[in-house]
Amino acid sequence: MKEYKYKINGLKFNITVGDVIDNQVEVEVNGVAYKVEIEKGTPIGPIKQKPAISQSGKTAGISGAVTSSTPAPAPRPVTSNSADAVKAPLPGTIMSFNVKVGDTVNTGQTVCVLEAMKMENDVKTMKAGTVKQILVNVGDAVPEGSDIMIIE
Repeated sequence: MKEYKYKINGLKFNITVGDVIDNQVEVEVNGVAYKVEIEKGTPIGPIKQKPAISQSGKTAGISGAVTSSTPAPAPRPVTSNSADAVKAPLPGTIMSFNVKVGDTVNTGQTVCVLEAMKMENDVKTMKAGTVKQILVNVGDAVPEGSDIMIIE
């Protein structure tokens, strides 16, 4: 496996690329695994080549054609300076929200569920307040430390 670190439009991406086996490769982007199928007829050659990332954020093959069967999630800001933000404790996918904008929350209350490595993790608040903004959607992949919602 090879590991790469990319910075695209100021957002950091950690990418791990496995070996190509029968025109398929396992790629992990910020902790989210994808099975990528390389189009038949795409020359790979004896030298392992780095995958390209298209402007849409999808993994692209050597020829530049998008080859991922699953579209990559839109990149999210990695961190902010907001003390009011609930942050992702680890990279994963948002499974559900337990609150909505306008709800009052208590310190330690579970506000959403984050799936990481096939485990569901409760994301809890560090302070009491009112949910002012939810910054991600169910199904979004979020890197560790990224803002999920704002509580004031």
